[in-house]
Amino acid sequence: ISGLVAGGAHVSPVGHAEVITSTTHKTFRGPRGGMILCDEKHAKAIDKAVFPGLQGGPHNGTTAAIAIAAKIALSKEHKVYAHDVVANAKLLAETLLSRGIDLVTGGTDNHLVLADLTSKGVSGKVAAQALDRAGIVTNYNSVPFDPRKPFDPSGIRIGTPAITSRGMAGDAIKAIGQAMADVIEAPEDEAVIRKVGATIKELCAQFPAPGIHA
Repeated sequence: ISGLVAGGAHVSPVGHAEVITSTTHKTFRGPRGGMILCDEKHAKAIDKAVFPGLQGGPHNGTTAAIAIAAKIALSKEHKVYAHDVVANAKLLAETLLSRGIDLVTGGTDNHLVLADLTSKGVSGKVAAQALDRAGIVTNYNSVPFDPRKPFDPSGIRIGTPAITSRGMAGDAIKAIGQAMADVIEAPEDEAVIRKVGATIKELCAQFPAPGIHA
């Protein structure tokens, strides 16, 4: 959630936690990596544990890219993006709820939506695989008190950072939610999956990935 924190769209743990860890990708939108923030009293011990304890030579290109991502995270544009990510997640959650899909915590306050598919009679793994065939990438995920095994759990998880970066909002998010529900309700129906896949392709054509031209 570091990108949301930087954009003012989520409460910050700074000032409360003595050690904070985060990825530098995902909502932070930098290269794949990690960072550790800590109170000064822990700095030497953490530095020693990281290097030479866990890491070898530095990846200077990655470090430079993280610095650029951090600079972008200070911009007005990033603040808009962070709030849009959360707004899109809330709208996606509302759309799924309207189709009778249960959500853990009843909704979301960040970039993630975690659906419990128990009431739909389909496992998270089956749903995720069907959604993948339709062009929607999710994670199958355990839910609280899940009676199923971790590798075939009851839930699926989806986030909104990538689709927000593509400029999707409003009706596009609702369309994704409806498409997801259609597949979840008929994961073995290839006609439904083909129809949803066509819808997703149209959306992606309308909202291309930044910097990538077909």
